[in-house]
Amino acid sequence: MKLVADSGSTKTDWAMGGLRFKTQGINPFHQDDEAILKILSEELLPQVKDYEIQEICFYGSGVRQELEDKMTAALRKVFPSATFIEAHNDLLGAAKALCGDQEGIACILGTGSNSCIYDGRAIVSNTPALGYILGDEGSGAVLGKRFLNALYKNRLPEQLKREFELSQQMTMADVIARVYKQPMPNRWLASLSTFISKHQSEEAVHQLIVDNFSDFFRFNINPYDRRDLPVSAVGSIAFYYESQLREAAEKEGYAMGKIMRSPIDGLV
Repeated sequence: MKLVADSGSTKTDWAMGGLRFKTQGINPFHQDDEAILKILSEELLPQVKDYEIQEICFYGSGVRQELEDKMTAALRKVFPSATFIEAHNDLLGAAKALCGDQEGIACILGTGSNSCIYDGRAIVSNTPALGYILGDEGSGAVLGKRFLNALYKNRLPEQLKREFELSQQMTMADVIARVYKQPMPNRWLASLSTFISKHQSEEAVHQLIVDNFSDFFRFNINPYDRRDLPVSAVGSIAFYYESQLREAAEKEGYAMGKIMRSPIDGLV
């Protein structure tokens, strides 16, 4: 059987035909070999141990070209009987799922963000995402960062701040400590989308979401100079904020193509 994976910073979707499995996200750029092996052996293996897996195709966040061997080596340790294993970055997986064999602009808008020009077979151009500190405009992590910035610099209603701190059981000092002193702050920042989405009808919050996407188009899509191509996107942020994404696309002069929560079905 062939096992296919799409992995972001937060979760990994695994599939074998019509079967679906989930583990936490795997990122070989941020995680060492031990952490990756722990996820594969303790979270994935118990779910698939009854199947004879012959091929594995893994598409994941952080799987840069120089880290492909690291990821395939980890998979081979856990699945030594597999005859074929390959690992590529999640952007190629997203492009294949969104565009198939057609040319287009493919994007990921989840915990992180990324984009590319895809010619129907391969990625031919990519604006560097640069991560949530230097870039990742349009992502859940940056949305969370922008929300907290607006919240504590008094650009959002005081009542919203009180509700946020009550729901999270956190003060501003707790928020700062969580971001700067705890691991995986990008995941935590992106998790604030749950709270943000409940208040997206608030005009200031709605505009914050639109502005996050507008920055994504301006800083990541404009450099391609290909307004003739549709822009398609995968990821929870694209899926749950589809109306704001389309609003930002229209504002920046782009036509939206497909919007999918996860590329796994397209990859299968």
